[in-house]
Order: sequence, then structure tokens, then C-alpha cells
Amino acid sequence: MSVQPPIAPEPAAPTPAASPATGAFAPIDYGLYALTVMAWSFSWYALSLQPGVVANEVSLVYRFVIASAIMVAWAALSGRRMRFPLVEHARFAAMGVCIFSTNFLLFYYGSAYLVSGLLSVVFSLASLTNVFLAALVWRDLPTRHTVLAGAIGFAGIALMFWPKITEGGFDDQVATGLALCIAGTLCFSAGSLISAQLSRRRAEIPMVSANAWGMVYGALWCAFLALVLGKPFNWDPRFDYLWSLIFLAVVSTVVAFAAYLTLVGRIGSGRAGYATVVFPIFALLISTALEGYQWTLTAIAGLALVIAGNVLVMRGR
Repeated sequence: MSVQPPIAPEPAAPTPAASPATGAFAPIDYGLYALTVMAWSFSWYALSLQPGVVANEVSLVYRFVIASAIMVAWAALSGRRMRFPLVEHARFAAMGVCIFSTNFLLFYYGSAYLVSGLLSVVFSLASLTNVFLAALVWRDLPTRHTVLAGAIGFAGIALMFWPKITEGGFDDQVATGLALCIAGTLCFSAGSLISAQLSRRRAEIPMVSANAWGMVYGALWCAFLALVLGKPFNWDPRFDYLWSLIFLAVVSTVVAFAAYLTLVGRIGSGRAGYATVVFPIFALLISTALEGYQWTLTAIAGLALVIAGNVLVMRGR
């Protein structure tokens, strides 16, 4: 094969910068990734310490009043837009009711029946339920690849609960806890559809501002539920309640959110999204150490299938 010589020498082209989706991790990326994963992993144990003296609805009011105040201050100090027309506030309110209140409320109630590690495993299926709910709402039919991923993920959940089913431990309480967590995950997925629509307009609606308003409306919705249900706005003086509330409001909600958004900008949303695959493993390890969760070969196989289903659906995207 002949090679044609250049007509005239040309300056060397600059080496293109690596894209966020393919570039090597910098030390700060590892730090942000670890912070995101550990914040979300410990959040499930912290959540399990909330129910008790204070009603779940009231605890969520406290949590999102703190978180929304920080988020609003963040948006204002960074110069992000905070004034929007009423039609946008309706979307913020819908997102807040789904993601920043009802979703958590169902998991708070579910934590009375299941160890915190299992809560996180059920919630990790959100990456799968997001796809199937989008197909139902937007008629965006999933591919066979996604259907296979969903089947693998849900089979994993069945395996993790199989010992309780076969040994007679799958009583009404366990079934209730599982149903509450599945409902909470579906609620989160419904809010994610609204969030996805808003994120497509991030130039006019910054996501920090949208989430700040969503947290405000989530706190208001929980306050409304507490008043309607006659729940008292009391306080739990236990140290466990105080530290878990601050951890959930500040670390799990605001700090992890900031770390995750920064990570998305640095390494891409695809690779950053794998944090949602990793944190159930650490959450179960925390549950093993602090709540006495008992591992079985069936549970290990089930967790592996849940992770595989999540990886398949994310790679498919």
C-alpha cells in the first residue's frame, strides 16, 4: 500500500481531552465516589433509627426543613434562579411529594419490618422500575435487554427473601415491609420521571433550584399529613435520633447530592450511576455488623443477581 507524502508540513493537532465518560479517575473522583457511596450506605441504618417516639411524618418534616434550608441557601449563594412561574411550581410540588416525602415515608414505615440493608436492596431496583414506569407512562417500550435485566433483578430480590419464604419466616410483617418498600421505590420512580423532564431544561431550571423547591414542598406535604392524621410535633431526646436526623438531612441529602452532581460532571452520569449499584453491598455489611443480618448462600446469590440486573440496565443505557 503506497503512502502519499503530505503536501506541506502542518502543526500537530492538539490531543483531545478525555471525555467524562472515558477519562481516568483523578484522586478527587475516588474521594467523591467513596463519599457518595458511604453516605447513601449509612443512610439506611440512620433511617432505621428514626421511627419510634416521633411520628414518621413529623421526622420527615424536621429532615426536609433542615435540608431545604441548606439547599435554598446553596442556590441563592451560587446565584441560581429561584423564581419560577406557577406551572413550574406544580412540577416541583409533584416531584417533592413523590421523591422528598412519600417515598421516604413508605421506607420509614417499612423499616419497622425489615433490616436496613434489605431496604437498600429493594430501593436499588429503582434503576429498573424507572425504565418500566417510563414505558407505561411514555409508551417508551423497553428492549429485550432491559426486560432481561429486570427479570434478573427481581429474581434476585425473590432469592434474598427465599429463606424467609421456605422457612416460614415470611409472615405478614415481612410481607408488609416488602410491599411498603416496593411502593416507596415505585413512588421514587414516578418522581424520577418528573425530575427527568426538568433536567432536560436545566438551562432554564437549575437542578439545585428544582430540588430545593422539591424539598420545600416535600416538607409541606409531610406537615399536612401529620396535621390531618393528628400526629404531634414532639421531639425524641435520644442521641441516636438526633445524630441520625442530622446525618439524613445534611450528609445523605445535601452533601451526597452535591458530591454526586460534582461526580456526574467529572466522570459522566453513566459511571457515576454505578454508585447506586455499589451502596446496597455496603448497606448490607453495615446491617450485618449493627443489626445482626444473617447471610446465606441464597441471599448472596440474590444480591449478585440484583447487582447484575442493575449493571445490565445501566450498560444498556
